[in-house]
Amino acid sequence: MHLEPPSRIAILGAGPCGLETGLYARYLGYRTTIYEQGEIAQSVREWGHVRMFSPFCMNRSPLGLAAIQAQNPDSDAPSDNDLLTGHEWYQRYLLPLATSDLLKDHIRTGTKVLSVGKQMLSKKENPASPDRAQDPFRILIRDAQGQESIELAEAVIDTTGVWGQTNWLGPGGAPAIGEQRHAEAINYRLPDFLGADREHFENRRTLVIGAGFSAATNVTGLADLANTARQTTIVWSTRRAGAGDMGPLPEIADDKLPERARLTRAANGLATAPDSPVQYWPETWVESLQYDARRHQWSVGFEGARQETEVFDQILANVGFRPDRDVYRELQIHECYATEGPIKLAATLLGQESSDCLTISGAGPHSLVSPEPNFYILGAKSYGRNSQFLIAAGLVQIRDLFTLLGDRADLDLYESVTLG
Repeated sequence: MHLEPPSRIAILGAGPCGLETGLYARYLGYRTTIYEQGEIAQSVREWGHVRMFSPFCMNRSPLGLAAIQAQNPDSDAPSDNDLLTGHEWYQRYLLPLATSDLLKDHIRTGTKVLSVGKQMLSKKENPASPDRAQDPFRILIRDAQGQESIELAEAVIDTTGVWGQTNWLGPGGAPAIGEQRHAEAINYRLPDFLGADREHFENRRTLVIGAGFSAATNVTGLADLANTARQTTIVWSTRRAGAGDMGPLPEIADDKLPERARLTRAANGLATAPDSPVQYWPETWVESLQYDARRHQWSVGFEGARQETEVFDQILANVGFRPDRDVYRELQIHECYATEGPIKLAATLLGQESSDCLTISGAGPHSLVSPEPNFYILGAKSYGRNSQFLIAAGLVQIRDLFTLLGDRADLDLYESVTLG
C-alpha cells in the first residue's frame, strides 16, 4: 500500500536483508529505524568461518556499494566473483554498510522487539480491510538495560530471518524422546572444528543428523579435523535413502555454483569411501536420546534401517530452521500451513520444488502483500521452512517492496545508481 515519505518505517533485524532494506528506505527519504536484538549481522558472524557458495555479486547491492564508496572512496570491496567466508562478508561489506552515513544513526542494537500490533485495532477487527492502514503499528521493545517502551510506525518490515529457531530432530519434525529436555546440549548449527570449537570435537565420536548442505558442511569439517586428530569419528544419519551409490546429496547437473558442487562431491565421497572416518547410515532416524551430564555423553536410540542404541560424545542436528511468528501474532498475517511463510509467496515456492536454489524465483510484488496493510516479511523468514533462500532473492524482494510503497512500478534504485 502506498506510503509517502517521510513516513516512519520500522525494520526488524540488522542482518543482510535488514541493512539493505534500511538503505533503500533511507535513499527514498523514509524515517527509518532498524531494531536488532543482538549485534549487526550477528547470525552471519556465528557461521563466519564457513565459506559461502555464492559469489559476492549475489550478496551485495549496487546501492550498498555506492553507500560504502561514498563514505570511503578507498574502500577495499571484494571482487564480484570472490567466494567470501561469513567473516569476510561481514568485515568487508556488511559492517561498512551499517556504518555508512545513511545507516549508522538509524540502527539500534541490543534492542529486542517483543511484539508488533496495531495502536488501537485488535487482530479480529476490520479483517483484511485497507482501513487498518490508518491505525499505526504499535511496537513493544526492550532495550539493553531491560527497559520496555512503545514506538509507532506506519510500516513494519520483518527481516529477522530464521537462524534463531531450529526444527526438532525427530523423524516427522516433532521432538525425539528426550530432545526438549536436553536441547541446550545439542548443537543445531555450524561449529568451527579447526578453530574455536576444536576441543569439543577432536578425538570424539559425533553424530551428524540431516541431509542438506549444513550437514554436509559439518561432515566435511569433521573429516578435516580427523586428518590431524586421528581418533575423531563421525556417524552421518539421514531419514531418507541417499542418491544410490553416490551418497546422501543429489548432485546438481552443471552446477553454476562451483563451491556447492565441490561440497557435494566431498561429502558424498566421505559417505561412500571404505576408508573414510565417516559412517553413513541412510534411512535411519533418532527416536530417543538421553544425555549423561557427568560423562558428557549421549545415548541415542535409532529406528529405521538400524534399530539399536549407540553412544556419542556430540550431536550435530542440521535439521533446518523455522520462523518465529510470535512477534506478529496480533496482526492479520495469512500463513502457509506447510512452510509457515506468507501464503502468496509460499504458494509460488511450493510450485517450484527443486534441489537447485538458483532455479527458484519469486512472484513479483503482489507475493509480498499480506492482509495486514504495510506489514511485510522479507528475506529468509519470508521463505518459512523452505531453506532455499538466497540474498539475491532478498534484494529482488526489497526492490519489489518499494514499488508498492512508492506506488511506482518502475521504481528501481538498483538500476539507477551509479558506482563511478
